[in-house]
Parts: sequence; structure tokens; C-alpha cells
Amino acid sequence: MKKFFSRTTILATIAWRAVALCVVGSIFALLLSSAAAMKWPWQHEATPQSAPVPAAAAPAPQSGPALPGLPPPDDTSRFLAGMPIPKGSPLAPLTNDPAWQEHAAVFEKAFAKLNTKQLMKLHNWEAQYLPESHERIPVAFYMFSGPDFLYVDQIFPKASVYVLCGKESLGPPPDPLRIGNLSGALHNLEDAMYSSLRFSFFITKDMKVDLQTQELKGTIPILYVFLARADKSIRDVTYGSLNESGNFQPSRPGAGGTPGVRIEYIDNHSHDQQTLYYFTTDLSDGGISSSPGFIRFCEHFGVGSSFLKSSSYLMFEDGFSRVRNFILSHSKTIVQDDAGIPLVDFNRDRWNVRVFGNYIGPIEIFRQHNQPKLAELYQQSAPPPLDFNFGYRWNYKESNLIVASRL
Repeated sequence: MKKFFSRTTILATIAWRAVALCVVGSIFALLLSSAAAMKWPWQHEATPQSAPVPAAAAPAPQSGPALPGLPPPDDTSRFLAGMPIPKGSPLAPLTNDPAWQEHAAVFEKAFAKLNTKQLMKLHNWEAQYLPESHERIPVAFYMFSGPDFLYVDQIFPKASVYVLCGKESLGPPPDPLRIGNLSGALHNLEDAMYSSLRFSFFITKDMKVDLQTQELKGTIPILYVFLARADKSIRDVTYGSLNESGNFQPSRPGAGGTPGVRIEYIDNHSHDQQTLYYFTTDLSDGGISSSPGFIRFCEHFGVGSSFLKSSSYLMFEDGFSRVRNFILSHSKTIVQDDAGIPLVDFNRDRWNVRVFGNYIGPIEIFRQHNQPKLAELYQQSAPPPLDFNFGYRWNYKESNLIVASRL
């Protein structure tokens, strides 16, 4: 449930300086620079400078159980992410296909750039300004997320459970062995992830096209890519649905109820066992009334933390009051941009609100959601600058970030 506008509008508004993601480079050179050798923010601190590790030398984690008739999900996630997989994997022969090798080159370059321009800087900001990122929490809620696991994992890396949701469908379990047009499917996956890797958010209208065509459909392939690239090892994947009481019941995809998936994995850095849920649901007041299972499922976890980014200012509208109130009542910490919960909805006797970056108002298509009180808070508090973009503002000098902590 994310971004109701076209790529043309977004690029004209916020990305007039952007250039197309560069995919040049030798495929041969790719094969000598392992995807597993790319370090994520938490790994850089403890890893000395060294030459890239050749792909053949990069250790691949042991595979977890497979869904019936499918390759192990961890193998599939690494394959889709363009990363080395075990030699004995049923997917190993496909890595010799030039289409996969080209795909691996694209993702290796894109994620390396993302790490340098965004994630390392975000990690440094957390170390200085967000001690909450080091705390173990029972649950991290990310409403209106779509398949954007990448950023909530970075902001709250020690959550036991992550709950994501959107209007985007799960799609069938990905099976690279059954893909007829591997090149087309992998290119389609790259297209579906382009805006997230380039601008830090997904564009829903584009994903409705990208995620419904070719042979890698739905949000699961994207979640798999983010999990693999964040150095997670998938141990189990269970499709299911929520009944009206909010109970998750394993079932085949499309069996009815509020469809969802439970992905159990291990963080290879911390060795923590964690769980990711993604549900396809409507978070409007009307959607919750007609299908209350999702909110009731979330209520089972009690109070956790919440993350909101590029959520189309939906919670500024009266028709999204129930999800807004849920987040406020079930969060100890809320990290968001100005498109999340309006500042006026934070009772200042109950919340400490800190701001970062620069607030110059919404981008043009959301100009009706300007917040004078937020502008006043920025003027009064002289907030620390950001050196990474966050939310709809592609230029980091124009990005804003808000941290609300319950008193």
C-alpha cells in the first residue's frame, strides 16, 4: 500500500538530477568480485581493509528447508540477489547462464553504491543519534511498507519480529528452475527494485506493472533479495492467512483471509533468530473494518517500535485514523519522515520529538500536507543535518527525519 503516483511524476518532481543506474562493467570482473564480499554497515567496523574475496572462495551458508517441490528458499534468495550459492544447490547450474551473470553484475554494482551513498551514512547517524537502534525490541511495525525490508532492518536491527504490509500481493513462491525466460524475469526484478535502490522508496504504480509481469511475481522475490543482501540466512518460509481474530494460519497461497507469509531467518552477523511477516491488506478505516485480522494480529505483540517512510501522507487523512492511532498507542519509538504521522497528533506531554535534516515542506504533489508547526520546530531546534536522503526528497540536503520517543 505505497505510492499512488507514476514514475513520470516522481522523477519530474524529485529526481531531475538523477541519472540512470549505471550497469556498465565487465561480467568477467563481476565474477572475480563476490557479492558476499560486499560489507554492510555493521560489518565495516570489525573488518580490516582487504582485497575483494573471489566468488569461488566466498563461503555460502547452509540451506534451510525448502517448500515442497521448490529449491531451498535461502538458495533462491541468494540466486535472486545475484550472490554465490552452494555448489550442491539445484540452482547452481543456472549461475552459469549469462543472464544470471549479468543480473549479478547489476545488483552487485547497485547495492555497493547503495551501501556507500546511503547505508553507511545512515549507520553512522544511528550510532550518534539513535541509541534505540541498539536495543532489543519485541516487534518493529512498518505500515505501508510494501516489500521495503531493507530500511526497517537497518533502523531496528534487533527486533525479534518485523511486521510489514502493503497492497502489493505476495505472488507465488519463486522457483527459478521453472522460469522460461530467465533474462526477462531477472530484468523485471531489477526494474521493480529500481526506485527503491535509487531513491529509497517504491513507486506502487510501477510495481503493479513490474510485479504482475514475467515469471517473478509479487513481493516475495524482492523480500528475498533484501534478506540475502542484508546477510540473512532463510531457515523457513510459511505461507498463510489471518482470520478475523488475528491468528496466523498456515495455508496455501490464495486460500482466503488476509494473505501473508512468515519468513524465519538467522542474522549471520549477530546470529539472532528473527521473523519477518508480510501481509497484503488495506489499512484504510474501511479496510480495517471489513478485514480486522491484521490489526488484531499486530495487537498480539503489544508495544514495540514503528518505522514510517514515504507513506503518501495517508495518515493525514481522516480515513486512516485507526492505523494512525494504533501506531501511536503501540509504539515506544517512531522513526519517520514528514509523510508519516502529522506532528500535531503527537501529544507533547507524552512524546519527545527530535528532528534532523531540513524541512522545506512536501514535494509538489503533496503540497496540501504542509506542516507549519513542523517548520516552526525545525526553526527553533537547529537540527543536525543529514548526509543521506530519506523519504521523498532525493537531495539529502532537503531530506527530513523525525524521531518520536514515548516519555
